Amino acid sequence: MPDFDLSITICSWNTLSDLRACLQSLREAKDEADFEVVVVDNASKDGSPDMVEKEFPEFRLLRQSVNLGFTGGHNLALAERLGHHAALLNSDTVVHPGAIRRITEYMEAHPEVGIVGPMLHNPDGTLQFSCRRFPNPVAAAFRNTILGRLFPNNRFTREYLMQDWTHDQPREVDWVSGAALFLRKEVIDQVGVLDNTLFMYCEDVDICKRTWKAGFKVMYVPDAVITHAIGRSSDQVANKMIVRFHRSMFRYYRKHDLRELPFVARPFMAAFAATALTLRASAFLAKNYLDALKRKVSR
Repeated sequence: MPDFDLSITICSWNTLSDLRACLQSLREAKDEADFEVVVVDNASKDGSPDMVEKEFPEFRLLRQSVNLGFTGGHNLALAERLGHHAALLNSDTVVHPGAIRRITEYMEAHPEVGIVGPMLHNPDGTLQFSCRRFPNPVAAAFRNTILGRLFPNNRFTREYLMQDWTHDQPREVDWVSGAALFLRKEVIDQVGVLDNTLFMYCEDVDICKRTWKAGFKVMYVPDAVITHAIGRSSDQVANKMIVRFHRSMFRYYRKHDLRELPFVARPFMAAFAATALTLRASAFLAKNYLDALKRKVSR
């Protein structure tokens, strides 16, 4: 029998102050449910693991000598967990009072639901669009690109981000953000853990896709709220993360969408997707390098 109803797994890399705030919010929520917290530190250099060990001795710490990535870190914690269900949580999140209780009660009452995502807020309190429709090439062409800036209210981005909905009621959705993703034990047993070929990015889309295919639902439950400060780890190595994101997007496309096409069309569409994603990533990298050059010149 599991020792806990829920294991909350956190993968951390050089986010000491954010991690401290996250763990403090979990400490304050300990009476909401029977849960443990497992922190996987991905070889941080900022003193994060020592802080966890000293300030939060009631939580488990798994120190790593190398960076296992988001998926590798969470998969390690999932393998070591003592809880029945699991919750993936970013180190740059703060759990609001009642959120864990609300989701655990919801999962208990709805056994057909395999994954639950809470409402995410930005640090300024505004809504973060954390539940979305599955990605498609047209939305990718408009999302955070020149096309998107030229046509900021285009329907493709709005549909992808589900901006056509008020986000105030529980709803079935395609996928929810891995920043705060609650997993039913049966999903882990039947569907598996995160895809280790996706070092970082798209692992949440992938596991939600696999969950739907296995016959479980993915739900967004907005009366459970968590604040999420996006990119506190990834912004430290922005260019490397641009490459990883687009590489993961291609792997996701090849794994899921490409297989739905006629066999003879797959090589051509794979080449087209690889070229399009390479051009998209190159544009982002070029912008970052130009911005860095401008900052250097203006000093």
